[in-house]
Amino acid sequence: MKAIITGGAGFIGSNAAVRYLKRGFEVVIIDNLSRHGVRSNLEWVNSVGKVTFAEIDVRHAAAVEKIFRTHRDASFVLHLAGQVAVTSSVDDPRFDFETNALGTFNVLEAMRRGAIEAPFIYSSTNKVYGEASAIALAELPTRYEYSNMPYGVSEDRLLDFHSPYGCSKGTADQYVRDYHRIYGLNTVVFRQSCIYGTQQFGNEDQGWIAWFLIAAELGRPLTIYGDGKQVRDVLFIDDLLDAFDAAAANIATARGNIYNVGGGVRNAISLLELIDFVSKRRSRPFPYTFAATRPGDQRIYISDVRKIASDLNWKPRVDWRDGVAIVHDWICAHREQCVRALAVDANPAAAR
Repeated sequence: MKAIITGGAGFIGSNAAVRYLKRGFEVVIIDNLSRHGVRSNLEWVNSVGKVTFAEIDVRHAAAVEKIFRTHRDASFVLHLAGQVAVTSSVDDPRFDFETNALGTFNVLEAMRRGAIEAPFIYSSTNKVYGEASAIALAELPTRYEYSNMPYGVSEDRLLDFHSPYGCSKGTADQYVRDYHRIYGLNTVVFRQSCIYGTQQFGNEDQGWIAWFLIAAELGRPLTIYGDGKQVRDVLFIDDLLDAFDAAAANIATARGNIYNVGGGVRNAISLLELIDFVSKRRSRPFPYTFAATRPGDQRIYISDVRKIASDLNWKPRVDWRDGVAIVHDWICAHREQCVRALAVDANPAAAR
């Protein structure tokens, strides 16, 4: 068995690579190593087993096609490479488009031109639904709730690509789906909610649970954008990897489909609720300040995960309290690694 993972040195990709190595897979990682923390992730993966690594940017079509032709015998492809932050997309929309939309197109073309029939799973985002400002909400003391959507947002929700990030990911999302319909590729789209877990070096723009926990442990300043009542359904990394497995194992059912993949209603928490949980676990509060809401932020997003549960017999298994505790303990045990990752994040040139 052989797995190709674009963005394989990132948080999700490195966790996936380690899982497949432990199962005896040959693993091919494609990554441009531009993100903070990814070099240490790659070292971690290589400590588990030897991988084939290609330092390639998915924006470069010829390089992408060459590596896919070399490994056209792949049995599983995860496309995780991308620009991942709404704020960064607002600052540099061209880079965001070229990485997410054009980069995904390049990978799809490499799959098509190489006649690769392996299951292909694309890591999309809940941001394709936009702010969903027309949805009725109730405001409670520590969170927002949907007034009339007890299961959360379903895949039938109209798309609203709010923010350059939403546009680029949504464009790629639709290309992935259409390459099944037009060319017969075995593609699956996962519209993922907030994924968190060990080996994640979050920051203010992306990976908010890890960032909150790192800030609390290292005494870093924490800024809450908005009122802190924003709600997300969060999903532990092992549950996401199980969903990848479920889609690959049931590709005859999954191909051509789009699935919302998140923690669902039972794992929906607000920023204020996470802060309260972490403060109690540490037996002391940690300071934070408020700032204005950022462009493209949703007051609430909760995934309706009934479709993937029905089609692929998958559901989240890790309760958010247990998952947060696992990540907190991991951060405490890897303080120096977190400090180094944050130093690189503050000075991106240090990554090279």
